[in-house]
Amino acid sequence: MSRSKVVTREEWLIARRDLLEKEKEVTKARDMIAAARRELPMVRVENDYRFDGPDGEVTLLDLFEGRRQLIVRHFMFAPEDTEGCIGCSMQTDSVGELSHMWARDTTFVLVSRAPLAKLEAFKKRMGWTVPWYSSGADSDFNRDYEVTTELGDSPGVSAFYREGDEVFHTYSIYDRGGDIFKSFYNYLDITHLGRQEDQLEHPWDWWRHKDRYDDAAAVAPGNNWWNGTRFQS
Repeated sequence: MSRSKVVTREEWLIARRDLLEKEKEVTKARDMIAAARRELPMVRVENDYRFDGPDGEVTLLDLFEGRRQLIVRHFMFAPEDTEGCIGCSMQTDSVGELSHMWARDTTFVLVSRAPLAKLEAFKKRMGWTVPWYSSGADSDFNRDYEVTTELGDSPGVSAFYREGDEVFHTYSIYDRGGDIFKSFYNYLDITHLGRQEDQLEHPWDWWRHKDRYDDAAAVAPGNNWWNGTRFQS
């Protein structure tokens, strides 16, 4: 990437104000999409999904922890895997303090197919406090929300809403749509060099687990690290 033109502060302010008008258009468009997302119809959850957690077996309703809303990060960690998906890990690193979501009556959890013992060991390694549940190797939950298919697992995020004991599925997002959950990208996007991915074969070629960036033997996720889904952004 070539360096941008060097100008005076006054010239920079003119260019910055021009860009600001475009940024305002994007902000308004995001607000419009968010409003349309809230108006989507919802689907009543009829299946009795069960999960393995630190305190034993729980239901989907239990995952709400009494709050009205639930966000589930479908974390790619298959039963045979030795560690969690790099991309899902980066998104989990970006979650931040959960109390801010709790204050808006919303619970956030991770769900994976790997057994709970593997999840808890990796959670300890990563230093996370996010609640993490195992749906089991052959979970209908993962298939029903299209993160496990005959091709393998995919990353995704699903939102649920509760009225009393009734649970409704309101939204799911997959693939590039998950970029919004990597907060570090939002910071990199305001820098001169940006994400520095243009010369890479795949955007994820630089990704590593946060404790592996200084490990010369660590490798990127690879060409086929997810199978693709119906709702790619």
